[in-house]
Amino acid sequence: EIEIAEFMSFDELINSIINNKCEMGVIAIENSIAGSIIPNYALIDNSNLKITGEHYININHQLMALPGSKIKDLDVVASHPMALLQCKEFFRKHSNITLVEDKDTAEVAYRIQRDKIKNIGAIASVEASNIYELEIISENIQTIKNNETRFVIISKNALKNDSKNNKASLKFVLSHKTGTLAAILEILKDCNLNLTKIQSLPIVEIPWKYSFFVDTTFHSLDNLNKALGLMEEKSESLKVLGIYQNKIK
Repeated sequence: EIEIAEFMSFDELINSIINNKCEMGVIAIENSIAGSIIPNYALIDNSNLKITGEHYININHQLMALPGSKIKDLDVVASHPMALLQCKEFFRKHSNITLVEDKDTAEVAYRIQRDKIKNIGAIASVEASNIYELEIISENIQTIKNNETRFVIISKNALKNDSKNNKASLKFVLSHKTGTLAAILEILKDCNLNLTKIQSLPIVEIPWKYSFFVDTTFHSLDNLNKALGLMEEKSESLKVLGIYQNKIK
């Protein structure tokens, strides 16, 4: 039997795994509208946890409030920063509403119901509206209707070798020399690896120096290992964050 634990921050989630309170965690890493969730790349890297899987969820945002409320009754709408960003265009038409960032979408819905707050709306899921008995004022208010968030599964231990594993998440650091990044990309091509994501992240200890996080799919573990060997020669450092099954649609 699996016990599910909720956390109000990504830091708490990471610490629960490090301190052996949880065996695995599920953490958002990027959204098809808002892009990469940059701090979570650093959290996974700095914690030395391993990515063991991924999952894509279609995200639909609903504007909700106490039953009987109308959008003209709302002075404030509160939600997670990502949800607010993904619904930016909707609120351009309602400039009288103040947008307030909060830790969690469902938590706002819960507080509205608990405290019977009349002038505040929440952006959350249909499930949240049902659980907390709130009325949906406006449906699917995200700017782009085909809105997906990618989550990765993290654990202290890497997955064992499995022929079904066909995706790798890597981090590398390069010297500031002409063509170093191009050389890495050439290695991926020559080893028949497909680059599906590349993200740079500042190295905070060294101003204007960056690490690169990449996701790549492969058909052969031998090809991946060959690429890793060649990349190590070209990089100042190379780290495998995880090897797992590709779930992209």
